[in-house]
Amino acid sequence: MKAKIVRIGNSQGVRIPKIMLNDSRLEEDVEIEICNEGILIRPAKNPRQNWEAAFREMADEDADELMIDDREATTEFEQESWRW
Repeated sequence: MKAKIVRIGNSQGVRIPKIMLNDSRLEEDVEIEICNEGILIRPAKNPRQNWEAAFREMADEDADELMIDDREATTEFEQESWRW
């Protein structure tokens, strides 16, 4: 599909047809990158995406324990006695 670059305030942009936006999974936040072929636009990554489901699964499996047992200090820093 061919499109024109248009002025948007002090910037320029490309209007993306709604059907293309729906098919591309682009929503509010996107990542924009310059590549050899031109400009790449992709959905923004959410670092905490799917955490809720993962935590729910861990709780269902009783896997929501500390990974390091407090009684077993594994590093010299952890073995040192601290006074508060």
